[in-house]
Amino acid sequence: MKITIISAGKLKESYLREGIAEFSKRLRPFTQLDIIELNEEKMPDAPSLAEKEKILLAEGQRLLKRVPANDFLFVLDVYGKQISSEELAVKISDLGLNGKSNLSFIIGGAFGLSAELREKADMKISFSRMTFTHQMVKLLLVEQIYRAFKINRGEKYHW
Repeated sequence: MKITIISAGKLKESYLREGIAEFSKRLRPFTQLDIIELNEEKMPDAPSLAEKEKILLAEGQRLLKRVPANDFLFVLDVYGKQISSEELAVKISDLGLNGKSNLSFIIGGAFGLSAELREKADMKISFSRMTFTHQMVKLLLVEQIYRAFKINRGEKYHW
């Protein structure tokens, strides 16, 4: 299985980079993980709704261009379905069993996601109704993917 995480915005905090590096290392026996970070689009102070939509559209198109062909596309979206760790594990397992061995996850930038990007998703998921920085979500996502593989192998995944 190959998993690609594509995000708007680069990690700035060392503790987040270290956490992602740790879970990426733990994932190596289970899957190939690629993380692609694109620069966020610049948003003016107090943009109009039309300006915001135009900028989100451009950012969304850049993110979508990096999704490998035929990947199953998860989009992390505040309006997505909230699922448990076990449900994510089942979804990943089911996709693999049905011939979908390449998965992509998109994390939008600080200003959200375009409607076009949401429409292209095979599945929209939300980690919580709470708001997290998109940088923190990247760490949470890598940890949850690791947890999914541990669950699917019947291994202990929390204490």
